[in-house]
Amino acid sequence: MFPVLRPSQLILAVARHQYHDEDVVIIRHNGIEKLERVRTIQGSRFEVRADNPSHSTDSRHFGLIEKRAILGKVVWPRI
Repeated sequence: MFPVLRPSQLILAVARHQYHDEDVVIIRHNGIEKLERVRTIQGSRFEVRADNPSHSTDSRHFGLIEKRAILGKVVWPRI
């Protein structure tokens, strides 16, 4: 799948109490902020995947992330 956002594109993200499958979220992993898509939720742990996996790392590389690693859900542009 190709990325839905372009490099340097402005986005708006909002912190939420709940996240759902297919939400595009900003996560912090090893001090780096990344855009990922929520694939599955297992309690307070999330599997996230990149839209362009050949050019990114995601849960296939670093495992499930904790909810506290999610900074917010992308709300604009609507994806």
